Amino acid sequence: MIGSLYTGVSGLNANVRSMSVIGDNIANVNTTGFKSNRALFQNVLSQSLTGSSGSNIGRGVQMGGITSSWTQGTLETTNNGTDLAINGKGFFMVQDSAGLSYYTRDGSFNFDADGNLVNIDGLIVQGYAVDTINADGTFTLGSIGDISITGSTSAPSTSTNMATTLNLDADAVALDTHSTTITLYDSLGGEVPVTIEFTNTGPGAWGWLASVPATVGTCATAGNITFDANGDLATPGANPTIDITALVNGANDVSAEWVFLDAAGVTDGTVTGYASPSITTFLNQNGYAAGALQGIAVDEDGVVTGQFSNGELPPLFQIALSDFPNYQGLQAIGKNLYAESRESGQATPGVPGTGRLGLISPGTLEMSNVDLAQEFVKMITTQRAFQANSKVITTSDEILSDLINIKR
Repeated sequence: MIGSLYTGVSGLNANVRSMSVIGDNIANVNTTGFKSNRALFQNVLSQSLTGSSGSNIGRGVQMGGITSSWTQGTLETTNNGTDLAINGKGFFMVQDSAGLSYYTRDGSFNFDADGNLVNIDGLIVQGYAVDTINADGTFTLGSIGDISITGSTSAPSTSTNMATTLNLDADAVALDTHSTTITLYDSLGGEVPVTIEFTNTGPGAWGWLASVPATVGTCATAGNITFDANGDLATPGANPTIDITALVNGANDVSAEWVFLDAAGVTDGTVTGYASPSITTFLNQNGYAAGALQGIAVDEDGVVTGQFSNGELPPLFQIALSDFPNYQGLQAIGKNLYAESRESGQATPGVPGTGRLGLISPGTLEMSNVDLAQEFVKMITTQRAFQANSKVITTSDEILSDLINIKR
């Protein structure tokens, strides 16, 4: 009979701990990336001196452990570009000032005063830096490190080709002129205004001269253009090249191809000689000045793209995610962070969308996966179990009292 008292006590203790788990789930119903937990019970049997289970009479219950539910939480739109959610498996990698790595599903990130992408506790988000960008827009990645935009600038690009869409009036007479100015860029990102002046030299024939201000550099490239009876270019050969030398700012010489013929040397229709007023309708070139970072954007592949003042949108980083063989073995350390453990296995880093890793949902956060209805049902059953175990104790006490009174 004494044993039943201790059996009831074990039930009280187990259900109190179970209620703590339920309370923790409910308390974290609005915690970003929180994964609900479940208490597991184990029965206890009496043991004989020889180690056998004896009569197999139950001696109560004990807490066997706590497991987490790793189901996907609902994604909530925040419209904050640095809020990120993982749609699928994986964890964000963050690192403290001592270089220790932690893992989280909470993507509430922002940039600190030093330009680092950090979580709300200042741990720096990890990612792969973009090493080189290829001509086709693809890129190669370096090693994993801090995602930081400190000192991010877009280097200038020298103009190597230019294009114009213009018409030179077929009704013009000798010495009539038309001029247009296009801005090219040198190796330092300096602006080089190039003025092209066209002078009519006869029916369907024009000479042109490219020049730059003396305060910028030197240019004296010239050529001739002729048109056929349909107003199309009749000038044979290749596209001319406009050369600019002795730039005052010390930049390298600029050599820009003026594109108005295709690869076969046939007009592409951008320079015409129709009987309408001379006019330039379009100017374009491929260079640009240096640019300052004005913002960033993240796509579903985790690519962090810079938005620069010169209009360039180069990829800067790709966010790193980590996977584990056993999520249940991760060590929860608070503040929505987990640490690697022997039971979890080693972290396997990669980029979003590869292997088992999910994709990134920018501008969203993953909510808790706590099911309140389920937690309330567990709360009721746990409360009833506690009451029932307390009843076992009081009933056992009454029986003992009756036994003591038998002698009387």
